Amino acid sequence: MNRLEPGPGQESVWDYPRPPRLEGERRALRVDFAGETVAFTTRGFRVLETSHPPVYYIPLEDTRRDLLIEATGRSFCEFKGEARYWSLAVGDGYSERAAWSYPEPTAAFAAIKDYLAFYASRVDGCWVGDERVQAQEGDFYGGWITSRIVGPFKGGPGTLGW
Repeated sequence: MNRLEPGPGQESVWDYPRPPRLEGERRALRVDFAGETVAFTTRGFRVLETSHPPVYYIPLEDTRRDLLIEATGRSFCEFKGEARYWSLAVGDGYSERAAWSYPEPTAAFAAIKDYLAFYASRVDGCWVGDERVQAQEGDFYGGWITSRIVGPFKGGPGTLGW
């Protein structure tokens, strides 16, 4: 692994902390799927963790709840607690486990109770401000990659042991 040096206005994910840090995010966050904007907010959060692109959280109240279906399965994060998964159904479009939430997060992450994070790889598009994000490689972490951050990023083949 060779850490990339950030340029002006950029952050290196290798400077993010572990345990992760929660920060407010005031830039607009948007998620589109099957021709619909399913989530839009300017009241989001981002979670920053060493080697990971930020994961963005959107308030449930700024999400089209009528398009969400609770999915089966749970997972556990040592920092945030037990995650619940959500699928999206929009017309004929369906995306299994497109988002997740922490209904009872740990005290350090209490602010993201009733917030959702979306996998950019399981929807048609996600934006931070005016920039369309790239999905973090792999199907586990769900970070959003923008031009503001540099890696390398954990998630792809051969990186799980980082």
